[in-house]
Amino acid sequence: MAGAIASRMSFSSLKRKQPKTFTVRIMTMDAEMEFSCEVKWKGKDLFDLVCRTLGLRETWFFGLQYTIKDTVAWLKMDKKVLDHDVPTEEPVTFHFLAKFYPENAEEELVQEITQHLFFLQVKKQILDEKIYCPPEASVLLASYAVQAKYGDYDPTVHQRGFLAQEELLPKRVINLYQMTPEMWEERITAWYAEHRGRARDEAEMEYLKIAQDLEMYGVNYFAIRNKKGTELLLGVDALGLHIYDPENRLTPKISFPWNEIRNISYSDKEFTIKPLDKKIDVFKFNSSKLRVNKLILQLCIGNHDLFMRRRKADSLEVQQMKAQAREEKARKQMERQRLAREKQMREEAERTRDELERRLLQLKEEATMANEALMRSEETADLLAEKAQITEEEAKLLAQKAAEAEQEMQRIKATAIRTEEEKRLMEQKVVEAEMLALKMAEESERRAKEADQLKQDLQEARESERRAKQKLLEITSKSSYTPMNSGMTALPADLPSFSLISESLSFDFKDTDMKRLSMEIEKEKVEYMEKSKHLQEQLNELKTEIEALKLKERETALDILHNENADRGNSKHNTIKKPQAQGRRPICI
Repeated sequence: MAGAIASRMSFSSLKRKQPKTFTVRIMTMDAEMEFSCEVKWKGKDLFDLVCRTLGLRETWFFGLQYTIKDTVAWLKMDKKVLDHDVPTEEPVTFHFLAKFYPENAEEELVQEITQHLFFLQVKKQILDEKIYCPPEASVLLASYAVQAKYGDYDPTVHQRGFLAQEELLPKRVINLYQMTPEMWEERITAWYAEHRGRARDEAEMEYLKIAQDLEMYGVNYFAIRNKKGTELLLGVDALGLHIYDPENRLTPKISFPWNEIRNISYSDKEFTIKPLDKKIDVFKFNSSKLRVNKLILQLCIGNHDLFMRRRKADSLEVQQMKAQAREEKARKQMERQRLAREKQMREEAERTRDELERRLLQLKEEATMANEALMRSEETADLLAEKAQITEEEAKLLAQKAAEAEQEMQRIKATAIRTEEEKRLMEQKVVEAEMLALKMAEESERRAKEADQLKQDLQEARESERRAKQKLLEITSKSSYTPMNSGMTALPADLPSFSLISESLSFDFKDTDMKRLSMEIEKEKVEYMEKSKHLQEQLNELKTEIEALKLKERETALDILHNENADRGNSKHNTIKKPQAQGRRPICI
């Protein structure tokens, strides 16, 4: 019994001697870690463990954040971890985040891990729209993010759609334009292609250099009220304190730089800012919770310390870090240059190899073609030998034909002389024929005029005949009524009859001659009309051929009038004939 009690006591004492631990989960921007912590650990113990694990030496920018009752809080370094208002459930979760932001990222951020953590945090804040970023800057930042993740742009690897699953732009920017994801990707890729040669750390630093100029970068906002009860926003960042209108987080209404602030304090929920210049009124405001005031004071103290620290000479630790960073950067630069030279040499070697292979293939093809050409040459030589023999025979025949051709040439020359003479005669005949045709046309016109004149004379002759016959009838009728005893001597009975017959024959002869002459004139007129008709047909055919090439806009007024007359069928001749026909009147006697 006593042994059992002693064994239980020894077990209890051993249990008490064993340190109690609890599990902590640390969430970074790109990793998740779990640690077993002792109950007695303070915040600094856990923070140093996380920094050692990450290899982080620029610890003054970061902190361990947790959430309690919808309020953000930071783990205090001098207070036990479990004494904070953290959830009791294990694992206890903390977020390892940047608590303070640098004024100039390129000068202040030394370690690559520090740059990377800031890059991831700022990128997430932009995508979550906690930091406002204009559309054009969003596209540029996205291109640097792609360069940091994928390296140099390679069209064969980074083909269309390779960014389809990436979150690169704020949803506000995407919804602001009627653009498809492919169109956004095209614009991001265009910028991305220009970043060739930048390493990951360089691309991330370029991202931060652009982001740090955004109005909401590194600002922690808190809802406050002034003495009048007006709702305002307090912004705390690396440069000082800023008062904003709740509707405008970009432009502060008033700012208090850290070097112009003499004292910051709070009592319960009232916060007081005392400027260095005593002429400026003290600014007081109230926050909603005491916990918020404590957080504001922490951020003010931390940012003010860093602000003053930046304006002093670097500490020995920072100098060593910067020297190591410069050495590391120079080493990486040399390594990149070496790799670039090796890559260039490899590419040149590959191009040389490809060129030699291409040249070898070309030489093989040329050798094959030469062999084929040689075989064709041998075949051609045989054919040429045969052709030479045939050519000799043909030469003999050609010599014989040449002699015959010479004789034929002499004959042709003699014939040519005659032909030339005949040609000259033909040309002369053609000229004579043309002249004859011209004369015939003139004669035809003259004959037509004579025919008209003869017709007119015929008409007058017939009219004279009619008047003579009438007169004769009058005389005859008077003679028949003359008394027989008038004392005049009667004429022979057959004399008047002879006279009438004689006069009638004379008129008949003239009428027959005129008819014959009229028929000849009409025949010539018909032939002339047929020639005119043929000429008109040729003109119409030519007009049809060139009609397609006519430029309507260049027609003159005369051209237009001519076309209208042609469409109506009016011509010079029938236009003249119409007035003549209308002006002609029958002649009455």
